[in-house]
Parts: sequence; structure tokens; C-alpha cells
Amino acid sequence: MRAAQGYSKLSLILLAYVAFIALGMPDGLFGVAWPSMRANFSIPLDSLGLLLTAAVTGYLISSFLSGVLIARLGVGNVLAVSCTLTGAALVGYSLVPAWWMVVLLGVMAGLGAGAVDAGLNTYAAAHFHEGLMQWLHASYGLGMTLGPIIMTLALTSLHSWRAGYRAVSAFQIALAICFVLTLPLWNQKNNPARSNEPKRLTDYKTPLGETLHQPRVWLSTLLFFMYVGAEVSLGTWTYSLLIESRGIDPAAAGLWVGSYWATYTIGRVIAGLFAKRVGVNRLVQGSLVGALLGAALLVWEPFDLANLLAVALMGFSIAPIFPALISGTSQRVGAPFAANTIGMQMTASSLGAAAVPSLLGVLARQLSLEVIPTCLVALFLGLFGLYLLFTT
Repeated sequence: MRAAQGYSKLSLILLAYVAFIALGMPDGLFGVAWPSMRANFSIPLDSLGLLLTAAVTGYLISSFLSGVLIARLGVGNVLAVSCTLTGAALVGYSLVPAWWMVVLLGVMAGLGAGAVDAGLNTYAAAHFHEGLMQWLHASYGLGMTLGPIIMTLALTSLHSWRAGYRAVSAFQIALAICFVLTLPLWNQKNNPARSNEPKRLTDYKTPLGETLHQPRVWLSTLLFFMYVGAEVSLGTWTYSLLIESRGIDPAAAGLWVGSYWATYTIGRVIAGLFAKRVGVNRLVQGSLVGALLGAALLVWEPFDLANLLAVALMGFSIAPIFPALISGTSQRVGAPFAANTIGMQMTASSLGAAAVPSLLGVLARQLSLEVIPTCLVALFLGLFGLYLLFTT
């Protein structure tokens, strides 16, 4: 019996990892496919914003409502339907003849991605320990890496961006079938009256309205808005800062920015080995201290190589924060509100990824690109202070 349960849990863990790889693939496809898509549909360069807006809109809606959907349908059903939506949207990209149809399909793709992201994070927070959560999010980075490779092969070998989307859509639909076949495992609930196991986050059916009345829920949501805003700002603006403001050679600057993503991935893999032993609170606090030191070094810049050290330190330091914050959601807001809160946190993450880098861009234009590292220091200080409110 125990062996069967262990096999079932291992199967779900592996499937969750594959799902996060699949979640990262479409994000990696788009950047490589865009020039060919734009030429194919004969649209201007800034049309990209329409598709991004459509996808983000769908993502915000489904992630915000994910707690309600999980309570009504169960995690397995939400994941199966969401993967089907994403797969259908991606194959639709490769078939439709007009750009406006692609934009509409972008809403569908966003709906699917948001529900999968929030649903898997909720399930993982309920059933996986902190180390597995770190590796789950490292899998997303693998998907982001595979996406451009798949699209590049489609463009160079088949001379078609549509083939790249078809390949990934087939992967998504196959994943949806796997979710359907494993529905009993995903939707299995604990029975505290008959076992010693505690109630899981996915077993609660707390109304969304009740969750919205909890101040700690909104503070926890603000954590994600600020953190993801800082993470995306660092990845978005560092290259411009180095070449335009600090005169670093573009080739060297590209390698230095690449070190951010390299140490970011390494950080999550290493954090997975120690997260359970260290604990969520110490992991987040230590990571924020490291990120703050890196940002301060980027402001100070005592020598050219300090830029590389600062970027690499920040990448390594912030890597464990997002998964650790997800794992610690129930500690911050209480288990009955955790499922709804995770959905709200994913929504706030998407908003932060769009709003904070945009605001920093406005400030950089009005003042100087040197305002970027100073703002990063302020963001990490604010995050540290806000997180302390939950631990004191």
C-alpha cells in the first residue's frame, strides 16, 4: 500500500515538473518567432503589445479565480482543461490567417497558462516540501530554454514559425491527456476523520470574498508584486545600464547579463537541496540580504568587474525567493485562505512584472539609467521590511 502511494506521489511530482517545463516553452517561443510572425501578417513592430496585453489579460483572470476553480472542480480538472486551452490556442496560432485572430487566441492562451501556473503552485504548496518547490520552478527555466531551441529548429529546418507552435501545442495536449488519466490522484482528498494526515490547502473551499477581507492576504500579495517587479526590472534594464550608462562593451555586457540567468538557475537547484533544512523564513531573509548587497554593489561600482559580481550575486540570491514565498503562503495568511491567496499572488506577479519595469523606465528616461540600481536597493529594502511583518 505504501509502495503504491509512493509511486503515485512520484508520478505526480514528475508530471508537475513536466508541466512547468511546458509552461515555460511558449514564453521562450515568442521572442524567436516574432520577426517571422510580423512579416507573415504584415503588421508593424509595436503590434507585439496587443498580443502581450491579450495574454496577460487572460492570465490575470484565470490566476485570480484559480482558488475558486480549484474548490469547485478540483486541481486535476483545472489542470487538464487549462492545458487543453493552451494547446488549442497554440495550434490556433499556426492555423489562423489574420492577426486579430491571433490576438483573440492570446486571451485563451493566457487563461490556460494562468490557471496551470496558479493551480500547480497551489498543489505544490499543499503537497511538496520546500526543496521540491525550488526544483519545480527551476523546471520552468528549462522550458524557457527549450522554447527558443524548438522555434529555431522550426525556422531553420522547416522555414516555418507555425511548425514550432504546432510542436509545442502537441506537447501541451499530450500533457492534458496525462492530467485526465491521473485525475483520481490529483483530486484525491484527505479524510482527517479517518487518518492522521492534516487537511491540505486544496481541501479548503473558502469563499473568495472572505479571503479578500483578510489584510494579511493583501500584504502577501504586495510581496509578490514588489518581488517580481524587482526580478523582471533587473533582467530587463541591466544590459541597458551597462552599455549606455557605464560604457561596458556590448559583448561583455551580454555575457554579464547572462550570468544573472545562469546564477539564477544554479541558485534554485542548490536551494532545493537545503530549503527544507533551512526553512522558508531564513531562506527568504538570507536571499533578500544577498540581493540587497548585490544591488548596493551595483550602485557603488568601485571597479568595472563589480558590475559582473553584483549581477551574479543578485541572480544567485533572488533565485529561491519566489518558490519559497509560495511555500510559505499558508504560514503568512492561514491555511484556509492559502489557495485563494496563491491565485491572487500570481495575479500580482503578472502586474508587477509589467508595472515596475515600466515605471523604472520612465524614471530612467526622466533622470538617468543610474536610477535603476538605486531603485533596486529601495525595492529589496521594502521587501525585507514587509517580510519582517510576517515573522515578528
